[in-house]
Amino acid sequence: QVQLVESGGELVQPGGSLRLSCVVSGVTFSFFDMGWYRQAPGKERELVATIARNGGTNVVESVEGRFTISRDNAKNTGYLQMNSLKPEDTAVYYCRINSHVTMREYWGQGTQVTVSS
Repeated sequence: QVQLVESGGELVQPGGSLRLSCVVSGVTFSFFDMGWYRQAPGKERELVATIARNGGTNVVESVEGRFTISRDNAKNTGYLQMNSLKPEDTAVYYCRINSHVTMREYWGQGTQVTVSS
């Protein structure tokens, strides 16, 4: 019954911006850490950014200064704001949550981001 639903992915030109959303249901989101991952064609899934349940954040060097991860616990929703997008950002983006209490993890279905001129 736990569901993570990503949205916001679309075709965008280089230099453009997108905001991805991850709506969580079936659990209390505030109990979980959250991460955004992406997978490009022919490549392994890679971590992009994380936000802990206390609000602490980390982003990988390849997106540092361009991407911002955030959360709104009252709305059971996590976000990934993506600015100055590059063609190499093209991938399916996945939301993941994990609990340090139950040691469980859950994944969303992914949303396609395509950066192309």
